[in-house]
Amino acid sequence: VFRGHATTAAPWVEAVGLALFLAGLGLAIWARRFLGENWGMPMSQKDDPELVTSGPYRWVRHPIYSGLILAMVGTAVAISPRWLVVVAVLSGYFVYSAYTEERMMTQRFPETYPAYKRSTKMLIPWVF
Repeated sequence: VFRGHATTAAPWVEAVGLALFLAGLGLAIWARRFLGENWGMPMSQKDDPELVTSGPYRWVRHPIYSGLILAMVGTAVAISPRWLVVVAVLSGYFVYSAYTEERMMTQRFPETYPAYKRSTKMLIPWVF
């Protein structure tokens, strides 16, 4: 997959990176599809949006971001660990965006979102 590019990784490391990339991309796509018409902030696609807490959303509150970060980590692992610095910076943007969205979600779902937030991690299951 990465032949001909400036990769410093061994073939088995490239394979691990590719697996992480595909897992992250798959998670992001699954999470987006699972949202259906509830997609968007503010949730303008649907007159009466629902708080989605099942599927990938039962594990983390922002699985699309989680998937994109995992895909970026996989890319960095496959190409060169030096790219993990860029991933860290971009991950900071996703964390900032998640906090911004959570303020809106708390306003939109004042009865249910705080409990969901307490029981579900933001981006990494059981960790953060």
